[in-house]
Amino acid sequence: MKNSIENIKKPILVILAAGMASRYGSAKQVESFGPFGEKIIDYSIYDAIRAGFGKIVFVIREEFLETMKSNVGAKLPDSIEVAYAFQDFDLKKFGIDRIIERQKPWGTGHAVMSAEHEVDRPFCVINADDFYGYDAFQKMADFLTQRADDQQMALVGFEVGNTLSDFGYVSRGVCEVNDRNHLKSVTERTNIYRKDQDIVYAQEETETVLPSETRVSMNFWGFTPKIFEIARSLFPDFVEKNCENSKAEFFIPDLPDYMVKQGIADFSVLPTDAKWFGVTYKEDKELVQQSIEQLISEGHYPQRLWIEKKVVDESIYLDF
Repeated sequence: MKNSIENIKKPILVILAAGMASRYGSAKQVESFGPFGEKIIDYSIYDAIRAGFGKIVFVIREEFLETMKSNVGAKLPDSIEVAYAFQDFDLKKFGIDRIIERQKPWGTGHAVMSAEHEVDRPFCVINADDFYGYDAFQKMADFLTQRADDQQMALVGFEVGNTLSDFGYVSRGVCEVNDRNHLKSVTERTNIYRKDQDIVYAQEETETVLPSETRVSMNFWGFTPKIFEIARSLFPDFVEKNCENSKAEFFIPDLPDYMVKQGIADFSVLPTDAKWFGVTYKEDKELVQQSIEQLISEGHYPQRLWIEKKVVDESIYLDF
């Protein structure tokens, strides 16, 4: 894909697509949800390009490369630069000279670190299997092009009540926000669900109620490459402390939380009242398909996102 002078000025979108999909049960990153086989990731990329992003970086498992290329990467217009980064178990690339046996990599923070060699300017991080909506991409693109620097970063903050699954618990970064819409802290909660009329998160045997309007991270972060320096400084100690814990994960929210508390950077919380939807569980699929059909009927997306054109290089282009 071309790396034009114009694209160099545009922010980068880093898509985390290396997850094992343990609760969903299959490779949901390439599961079809739209009327012409579109994946959730297709809608995110479509929105991101409309909002002004110029490069897409997929963080994947290496064995997933050809699948991702053929199902997603090959569809993108020639004007968009596309790259692939691998999340694996090699700790030496992060200065850690040891081998630790694990079934899964080290989490979302580790996934972001894996993309460092493809990122040279302000960028956004998202999950491959979450549907965020155009509003989130537009707000983040505006922030990254107009305001972002090493002391000013951001996240899109969703209301927790708009981010739950009807079929089980979810993980969210629960945010504490000051009166200027700046992040005070973010804590990863891995067991959030509805209980009767309330939203609660469980920790050990204690349940804590969360107001429905509580802002949460859906892994929709806006960073500069400064984040890699911070991650590299924290990751070795995390690995050392958790070398015997095969389930320990180095989460993205741990990095902004540290930076805010250490006075390294401020994080603006860009509010959205959009209703998130995703496929944490198999049972979520029908609801996601219905939601996409509704958005298409309302004119937010075309019936078909990508249209193949018969040209010499057989490229596939966006139909805007």
